[in-house]
Parts: sequence; C-alpha cells; structure tokens
Amino acid sequence: MSNNKELAEYIMDQLSALGNIRNIPMMGGYVFYYKERIFGGIYGSGFLVKITEASKKYMPDSIPEPPYEGAKPMLPVTILEDASALQTMVEEMYPELPERKPKKKNSR
Repeated sequence: MSNNKELAEYIMDQLSALGNIRNIPMMGGYVFYYKERIFGGIYGSGFLVKITEASKKYMPDSIPEPPYEGAKPMLPVTILEDASALQTMVEEMYPELPERKPKKKNSR
C-alpha cells in the first residue's frame, strides 16, 4: 500500500460485504464508521481499531498503541488480509462501541 487513500479503499473493499461502512478523511488519515459508530481509522502507523472485547478476541497478538500523541491507545489491525475475520470482528465490535454523540446546537 503506497498511501492512505489506497489503504482506505482496500479496507472498504475488505468490509464491503457488511454494508453501512463509510470513512471520512481527517488530519491526513481516515476515520471509519460502521452503522454510524466509529470503530477505527487510518493514522500515521496504519489501520487501528478501538479496543473492545471483540477486537482483543480477533487480534490477541496486537499490541495497543496510541494513534497519535495524547490519544487513547488503539489496536493495530493484524487481520486486514482476512476479509471474513475482519468483517466478523467489526460486526461484533458494534454493540461495544459508543453511540455517536449528537452534534450540539449553539445555544446563543
């Protein structure tokens, strides 16, 4: 993978069977959503997902690292080539992910 855009396209391809996957470019990387909940993203060191029971179960060998300075650690994805395991992991992570916070309206 030569760049983040190609990696993002590859990940979208690997997860395409799930449906309801989208990503948005952010700070030179990408943030990934499944059914409107953030589950991971592409950062300087590659594709990382939130640490949940499911992500730990599917990637027991993955060592948590912060995606950028000052951020909560996330798990580097070690099963990117295995589309079915990746899809199942994301599906199982969903109930463990925080719901998207509604945008606050300015109260002025």
